[in-house]
Amino acid sequence: MTQYHLTLNLEDLKVDVMNSELNEIMKASLVLVLNEIMEKQRDDYIRAMPHERNEKRIGYRNGYYERDLTVSIGKIRLKVPRTRDGKFSPTLFEKWERKEKSFVLSMLEMVVNGVSTRKVTNVVEELCGDNVSKSFVSSLTKKLDAEVNQWANRPLNVMYYKYLFVDAMYIKVREHHKVVSKAVYIALGVNKENKREIIGLKVNHAESKEGWTQFFDYLKARGLQSPSLIISDAHEGLKNAIKESFIGTSWQRCTFHFKRNIIDCMPKKGAEEAKYLLKRIFDAYSVEEARKLKNEFVERYEKDSRFVKAAEKLDAGFEDAIQFLNEPEAYWIKLRTTNNLERINGEIRRRERVIRIFPNNQSAFRLIGAVLMDIEETLDPGGKKYL
Repeated sequence: MTQYHLTLNLEDLKVDVMNSELNEIMKASLVLVLNEIMEKQRDDYIRAMPHERNEKRIGYRNGYYERDLTVSIGKIRLKVPRTRDGKFSPTLFEKWERKEKSFVLSMLEMVVNGVSTRKVTNVVEELCGDNVSKSFVSSLTKKLDAEVNQWANRPLNVMYYKYLFVDAMYIKVREHHKVVSKAVYIALGVNKENKREIIGLKVNHAESKEGWTQFFDYLKARGLQSPSLIISDAHEGLKNAIKESFIGTSWQRCTFHFKRNIIDCMPKKGAEEAKYLLKRIFDAYSVEEARKLKNEFVERYEKDSRFVKAAEKLDAGFEDAIQFLNEPEAYWIKLRTTNNLERINGEIRRRERVIRIFPNNQSAFRLIGAVLMDIEETLDPGGKKYL
């Protein structure tokens, strides 16, 4: 790494420090340091100090030109050294391009974390001292496109995902001068190392069998193999799409939603015992015990007019709701509901509320993808495993 021994005009610096506000002090200090660094780089390029003659010398100085550089405390004006051959270029501005990218990404992070475009604009103005338009801030977010697309389309054939959680949520998007609802399809996989990955994202029309089939085709095109178990709610189109898209895969109906649907069929009063018996079914220690408790519940309530619908619903959906019992016992509590995916949806919703209405599908995909990438980094870090 190159080391710089800087010779600064301390008297000039002292004057600036004594007579300036804090930002001006920082600017003056930065100008002196950066100018000195560029001067040293020109010396190294020429291989000679000013007025020095030697055999290694490869060029001559040719004065300076001024160039502005925007930093977090405002604009500074630098004296950029030149050479006669015009080939010398200080690395400072190249490095600043990387720094500027970090600055832009910081603004994007504000957007991703739910800060409105207006607030981001205000922050940029405070940091840079420049007026920026909302359209400028919005254009910066498009820099996320390449990164999000690469993440969303990464190959899935390098890892086997035994368990797959899927769900859809709704957002509002402008389309042909109208505001319409769009479905956001999300897939969370548990890989062979028992760690979670968000492996699928798609913005499409309303949740349907066709939409889910397209989503599964997109996952398979990237190399997804049929998982052992898919966990989801009981949307009819989703159930049919799973059946046709993944031959040999079992479907686990989310027990949380299933129990809530059954309880909704019970009377408001006098249902405490029935609710307790229902809970026992899904806390059973084996498939056989769960079936026995289910049969007891049905026999007890199928002729009671207040509970007949609850008994019928339980009997009809029972087998799909106990598939988790065929997996290792240590995994049961994690595989019987879509709770972990619901939490992810909630985090998306929290940030999406700031925007309220997306201008188009791509902007929705961009922001939600960036949010999911951010969330994925927090899932099962280090040696931690989900199962």
